[in-house]
Amino acid sequence: MKILISNKSDLPIYAQIKAQIKEQIMCGDLAENEFLPSIRQLAKDLGISVITTTRAYSDLEAEGFIATIQGKGSFVLPKDNEMVREEYLKRIEEAFISAIENAKLASISNEELVMILENLMKE
Repeated sequence: MKILISNKSDLPIYAQIKAQIKEQIMCGDLAENEFLPSIRQLAKDLGISVITTTRAYSDLEAEGFIATIQGKGSFVLPKDNEMVREEYLKRIEEAFISAIENAKLASISNEELVMILENLMKE
């Protein structure tokens, strides 16, 4: 598992860890039932607080990406197709919001924006 922490990022460190682990699960780099490094080991490897890694793992568990077994550690849960779909829908909505905000700033009409989307979908 590869995690890169950026001090220049707007995201807090725990959110960077969570996002990178989630992305590795979504794209299959971390397989179902694969064990993650222990919270302490990951904190040591990254040179950060155990509290920070605990927060990242807790959030991933709450979102249904990993599970933790006391004394054994945390592992990747099987991908639920609905969960994966929801994650991608969330990303698409965020991209649309950004596109709409940019279109407003550039005085691009809704019709033009829809036309751009339709042209991109044809490619």
